[in-house]
Amino acid sequence: MTDTSPYRTIWRLSWPQIIMMFFHFWIGFVDVYVAGLLNKEVQAALGIISSCLFFLLIIAVSVANGSVAAISQSIGAGLTMRAKRYVGLCLELALICGIIIMTLGLVFNEQLLAALRVPDAISGITGDFLNVYALVLPPYYILLITNAVFRARKEVMYPLYAMILITSVNTLADFGLGLGLWGLPELGHKGLAWATFWSVTAGAVLNLFRVYRKGMLSAGAFPPMRWIRRAVPYLFKVAWPSGLMQILWQSGYLVLFAITASLPNDSIPALAGMTAGLRIESILFLPGFAFNMTASVLVGNLIGEGRVDEAKRYGLRIWALGCAGMSLVTLVVWQYVTPLSALVTPEAAVQSHMINYLFFNLIAIPFTLTSMIIGGALNGAGATWYSMVIFGVTVWGVRLPLAYTLGHHIIGEATGIWISQLTSQIVQALLILYAFVFGKWQRFSMIKRRVKTSRTGTTPAGTPLTPNGNPLRK
Repeated sequence: MTDTSPYRTIWRLSWPQIIMMFFHFWIGFVDVYVAGLLNKEVQAALGIISSCLFFLLIIAVSVANGSVAAISQSIGAGLTMRAKRYVGLCLELALICGIIIMTLGLVFNEQLLAALRVPDAISGITGDFLNVYALVLPPYYILLITNAVFRARKEVMYPLYAMILITSVNTLADFGLGLGLWGLPELGHKGLAWATFWSVTAGAVLNLFRVYRKGMLSAGAFPPMRWIRRAVPYLFKVAWPSGLMQILWQSGYLVLFAITASLPNDSIPALAGMTAGLRIESILFLPGFAFNMTASVLVGNLIGEGRVDEAKRYGLRIWALGCAGMSLVTLVVWQYVTPLSALVTPEAAVQSHMINYLFFNLIAIPFTLTSMIIGGALNGAGATWYSMVIFGVTVWGVRLPLAYTLGHHIIGEATGIWISQLTSQIVQALLILYAFVFGKWQRFSMIKRRVKTSRTGTTPAGTPLTPNGNPLRK
C-alpha cells in the first residue's frame, strides 16, 4: 500500500472482488431463472429460503468480520504470529459452529417454516429447500471464513478462484438437475437445492487446499488454549455486534417477506416479483460488497499501524469511488428494467411487481452503497457496534412499521413495502456516514498505541498495547 497512489491501491484490492461479486450475481440469476422455468411457486419459495439461508449463516459472517478486523490489524502492526493464530482459531470456530447450526436447522425444520409464515401453496417446496440447505452449512461456514482470511491477508485472487468454481458447478447443476438436461436426473426444485450444496462444497474444498498449501493448517497455526482465552475476547467484541446486526437485518428481511406474503392482494406474485427484483438489484449492490471488504482490509491495516486519520481518508475515498461508479451503472440498468423483467420471468403479474420493486430500490442504490461501504470501514476498525445500532434502528424502527402500515392499511399493496425500503435506506445512510466522519470508532481497535513514553519509562513510545493497556505480546 502506497500513500502516493491511494486509488490504485483501492482498485488493486477491489477489482478481483468486484468480478467475484458478478459471479455471485450469476449464481442467483441462474437460480431464479431456472426456478421461473419450473413455476412461480418455486420462485417464491426460493426467495424465502434464500433469506432464511443468510439467517443461518449469521455466525459465520460474524466470525468472518471478526477475523478480518483481528488479522488485518495484526498484520498492520507487524504481528505475523498473532495473525496466523487467528487464522487457525477462526477455522476451528467455523467448523464447530457450522455443525451445530446444521443440526439445529434439521431438528427445528417445521418450527422455522411456521415462524416464516410460509403460505400453504409453497410450504412443501420451502421445506425441501430447507432440508438440503441445512446440510450445506458446514462447508458454507468454511467457505466464508477462508474467504475472509484471504481478504485480510490481501490475497484477494483466491476467493475469486473459488467463486469461479462455485458458479460453474452451480450453473451446470441447476440446469442439469433442475431441468433434467445432459442425461442427469430431473429433480425439479430439489435439483436447485442440491446444486447449491455441491457448488458450495466444491468451493470450500478448493479454499482448504489453498490454505493447506500456504502452511496455515500446520500445527503451529492452531493456538493453545491459554492463547485462545486471551484472543477470543476481542474476536467476540467484534463478532457479537456484527452477529446481532445480521440477526436484526436478516430477521427484518424475513419479516418483510412475511408482510409481503400476507398482503391482502396478489401476495404470491408480489413475493415472486420481489425475489426476481432482488436478483437484478444485486447487479448494483453486490459490487458494494467488494468495496465493503476492501474498506475493511485497508482500514484495519492502517489502524494496526496507528494511522487513524489516514484510515478515515481511505474509508471516504472508497465510499466516493464506489458510490460514483455504481450510480452511473444504475442509470444504465434503469433503461432496461422492462426487458430484464421479461427475461427473468414469463408471467405478466410477476413482471409488473418486479418493475415496481426496482423503481424504488434503484433510487435507493447510492444510499444502500453508503451503508455497505462505510459499514465495511467500521468493521475493519472493529467498530461493529455502530453498524449494529444504526441498522437495527432503521430496519425495526423505520422499515418494518412503515412497510406494514403502508402495505396493509394505507396503500394496501406491495408499493407501500417498496416505499418503506427506500425511506429506511436514506435514513440509514445518513446516520452511518455521520458516525464515520464524527464518531470515535478508533477506540474499538485491537491495537492501542501510546503517544508518549509512560511515567515509569519501561514502555517506549509507540509500543503496541492491548485494550487493557499492557504491552502487546505475540
